[in-house]
Amino acid sequence: MTTPAPDPRRWWALGALGACMLVLGFDLTILNVALPEMAAQLDADTGEMQWIVDAYVVVFAATMLPAGLLGDRFGRRRMLIAGLVVFLAGSLAGTLADTPAWVIAARTGMGLGAALMTPLALSVVPSLFEGAERTKAIGVITAAVAAGMPLGPVIGGWLLDNYWWGSIFLINLPLAGLGIVACALLLPETRDPNSPRVDPVSAVLSVAGLGALVFGIIEAPERGWADPLVLGCFAASAALIALLARRERQAAHPMLDLELLAHRGFLWNTVAATLVTLVMGGLLFVLPQYLQAVLGYDALGTGVRLMPMMAGLLVAARGAGPLAARFGPRPVVSGGLLTLAFAALLGARTELGDGYAFTAGWLTVTGLGVGFAMVPAMDSALSTLPPDRSGSGSGLLMTMRQMGAAIGVALLGSLLSGAYESRLDTDGLPSAAAAAARDSVVGAQAVGERLGAEAVAESARSAFLQGMGLVLVVCALASLAAAVLVALLLPNRRPGSKSVTDGMDMAPVDRDGGQ
Repeated sequence: MTTPAPDPRRWWALGALGACMLVLGFDLTILNVALPEMAAQLDADTGEMQWIVDAYVVVFAATMLPAGLLGDRFGRRRMLIAGLVVFLAGSLAGTLADTPAWVIAARTGMGLGAALMTPLALSVVPSLFEGAERTKAIGVITAAVAAGMPLGPVIGGWLLDNYWWGSIFLINLPLAGLGIVACALLLPETRDPNSPRVDPVSAVLSVAGLGALVFGIIEAPERGWADPLVLGCFAASAALIALLARRERQAAHPMLDLELLAHRGFLWNTVAATLVTLVMGGLLFVLPQYLQAVLGYDALGTGVRLMPMMAGLLVAARGAGPLAARFGPRPVVSGGLLTLAFAALLGARTELGDGYAFTAGWLTVTGLGVGFAMVPAMDSALSTLPPDRSGSGSGLLMTMRQMGAAIGVALLGSLLSGAYESRLDTDGLPSAAAAAARDSVVGAQAVGERLGAEAVAESARSAFLQGMGLVLVVCALASLAAAVLVALLLPNRRPGSKSVTDGMDMAPVDRDGGQ
C-alpha cells in the first residue's frame, strides 16, 4: 500500500499558522509600551493598567486546557477558526474602546481567542507533516511566537508614534482575517474522539480561582491587605483552587494532570520556568513606565530600549542547549536564576541621575538570566514525560507559566503601586489633583505639567524609582531562592538518560546525574 503524497498546500498553511502565532507572540508584549499613553488618555490608574494586562493572561491561562480538549473532540480546524474569530472580535473591540473597562473586556476576549489558537495550532501540524518535516514545522511555529515577543515593543512603539493607541489592536485584524481564510481553505479537519471530556465545573473553578487571586492582589495596595474584600478574595481563591485540585485528582481523565507534579524533574523545572515568567511579566509591566515617565522616551524609543533584554535572551537561548547537554540542566538552570537575581539587584541600584546606559547593562544581564534558566528548564521538564502524557504535561507547564505571568503583573505591580503612593509628596495640591497624581506616575506627570508644579513631577519620578527598586529586590530574592532550591532538588538528567517515567519513582537523585 503506497503512502499518500503530502499535501502540496501544507507550507502555505504553515505560513498562515506562523503568522497567527507571530501575532500572539507580540501581543504578549506590544501593550506594555502603550500603557503610559493609555493611562493618560483613558484616565486609567495603576490597578486598571494591571487589569488591562492581566485580563488577557488570566483568561489565556485558565481556558487553554479546556480549549485544547474542545478542539480534540469537536474538530481542531473548527475550533482554531473559532479562536481566530474571537481574537479578531476582541481586537476590533479594542480599537473602539474609550474607557479602561472596555479595553479590559476586549483583552478578555482576545485571551479566550488566544487560548483556543495556541494548543490547536501545534496540534494540527502532525496532520500536515511527517518525520523531519514535522520537526521543522514545529520549530517554525515555536520561532514565530518567540520572534513576536521582542518585536512587540518595537511595533507598538512605532504605531503609537504615528497613530492613536488603538492601532496596537488594529494590526491584529488583517492577520487574524488571513488566518481564518487560510485555515478554512488549507487545513484538514482532525479530531481525537478518545481525548478527555471537557469538565465545565473544572473550567469554571480554574477561571474563578485564578481571577479571585489576581483581583485580591491588585486591589490590596489601595484597600489594604487586611481589607475584608481582599481577604475574602484570597480565601475564595484558595478554596476554589483546592476544589479544582481535588476534582482533577479524582477524575479518570483529568484536564490538569496534577500527578505530574509528584515527579521532581517535572516539578522543579516547572517551578523554575514559572518563576522566570513571573519575573518577566512584572518587569515588562514596570520598565516601559520607567523609560517613558522617568527617562522621558517616547513609545518607539521605549520599545527599542527594551531590546537589550531580548538580545540577551536570544543569545542565552542559543547557548543554553549545548551547556545543558554537556553538564545537565541543573547547573544551567540554577546559574540562569542566579544571573537573573544579580541583574535585578543591579537594577535596584538605579538612581534618578543614571542614564539609559546603566539600564541597558542590567537589562542585557536580565535577558541572559532568563534565557539560561527558561530554555533548559522547559526542555528538561518536557523530556521527563512519557509519550502518552506529553500533551497533558505540556499543557500543565504552559498553564503554570501563564499563571506566573498573571501573578507577576498583579503582585509586582501592586508592590510598585503601594510603594509609589506611600512615597509621593502631594502637599499643597488640590484634592482632585492629588488623587490623580497618586493613581500613577503618568498622572502625576500630567498634574505637574498642568499646574506648573515641577516639584510634584520630581517627587513622582523619585517615588516611582523607589517602588521599582523594591520590585527588583523582590525579584532578586525570589530568583535566588529558586536557584538554591533547583540546585538542591532538581534531578540532573542529561539527554538520553532514563526519564522519570521509568518506574515513576521519587527516589533521591545523585549529584552526577541519573537516579
